[in-house]
Amino acid sequence: MRVSRFRSALREAPVSERTAYDPRTLLAASRLGVLATIKKDGRPQLSPVMPFYDAETDTVHVSMTEGRAKTANLRRDPRATLEVTSPDGRSWATAEGTATLTGPGTDPEGPEVEALVRYYRRASGEHPDWDEYRAVMVADRRVLMTMTVDRVYGENLG
Repeated sequence: MRVSRFRSALREAPVSERTAYDPRTLLAASRLGVLATIKKDGRPQLSPVMPFYDAETDTVHVSMTEGRAKTANLRRDPRATLEVTSPDGRSWATAEGTATLTGPGTDPEGPEVEALVRYYRRASGEHPDWDEYRAVMVADRRVLMTMTVDRVYGENLG
């Protein structure tokens, strides 16, 4: 039943509404997404992530852990794609780009951890205990992915 309503909405939505949609708006509002990286064998590796899209710099930021598949994939091949959807599933946005990785850091006051602090502040505001946050970033071997966006596309089905 839901699929037929979806198809019906797709047919009924005027083209002008679909082309006026700016997917960057959804990217900026989304805090859950799926990051696609490329495995050694060329197939996609899909990972749920909590992205932050910085509209001023047209970059996507994701905190990740060293040693995970997505991190290893990006170290080998920096191409990445992020997809987000609206809560009702009627809008989606995809950002493609090239990722750089910062970290992991070994010094809570070092530049790698400072990059994660800047990311957190932009994405979530102030942390209640920055010393604790910094220590956890080092202990967990956190890495900041910054993806420079090359292409954005998506659709709003109403």
